[in-house]
Amino acid sequence: MLTIGEFSNICKVSTKTLRYYAEIGLILPDEINQENGYRYYSINQLEKMLLINRLKAYHFSLEEIKSIIESEELMEEALFAALHKKKKEITVQVQKFEDTLKQIDGDISNLRQGKSILSYLKNIDVQLVEIPKMHILSIRKNVLENEFSEEYGICFGNLFRKMEEKKLTAAAPPMVLFHSDEYSPFGLDTEFAIPIKEYATGTRDFCPGLCLKTVVQGSYSQLSSVYAKQIEWAKKEGYENSNALYEVYVTNPAEVLRESELVTEVYYPVKKRASKESG
Repeated sequence: MLTIGEFSNICKVSTKTLRYYAEIGLILPDEINQENGYRYYSINQLEKMLLINRLKAYHFSLEEIKSIIESEELMEEALFAALHKKKKEITVQVQKFEDTLKQIDGDISNLRQGKSILSYLKNIDVQLVEIPKMHILSIRKNVLENEFSEEYGICFGNLFRKMEEKKLTAAAPPMVLFHSDEYSPFGLDTEFAIPIKEYATGTRDFCPGLCLKTVVQGSYSQLSSVYAKQIEWAKKEGYENSNALYEVYVTNPAEVLRESELVTEVYYPVKKRASKESG
């Protein structure tokens, strides 16, 4: 038997942490002296503690680790599935860091050349285009900022099921319309929509008309810069917003391996600003 101190030293885990693990039922002492409360661990528990440490190093939560360990005779299968899933998650994170490093290198290069860190804004292309009327099947709701990714999957899943039930055909990629300028405590007024070839019950007309269009290749984090550029362009050229701005997701986020593969079209409906009459 090993004292809690000896077990702590071998596994490189503090005694405070071991007591917490015991509280949550992750790994319990093999024996507790009823007279003095001293805790003892068996040699056999070393492997279990090493497994816990290894999974923690892979960024598994304690709850996830406990679930894997408690799988009993199915633990190997549960461990295989959990590691496979975690590998995918970490791969995505690594790719995001690689993209961020590439962006930082670009910023450093610009600064060395005496350019502004925001000089990339000059490379954002803004086109003035006319978008015809379209029929859209949609779901409109208030969405909190941290719930957008989840709602994206839920709402478009529901819309594609409705399309299948009604035998409707998509005319263009999925899109999201933003009907409010800013977040409220109730979220952003958002409409998830799919353009439909057929005019059917449950669809509605959307008439964007004249729009500023920008095609974005890469991370969604660029979109705020695009909005800023489009608003700046509109103000300079004498235009103002006329309808809900919207994004068209040319590529499905679930089907790409890297953010750099994402393609998004950003549309900002505009009209000519009325000239002020001189008084």
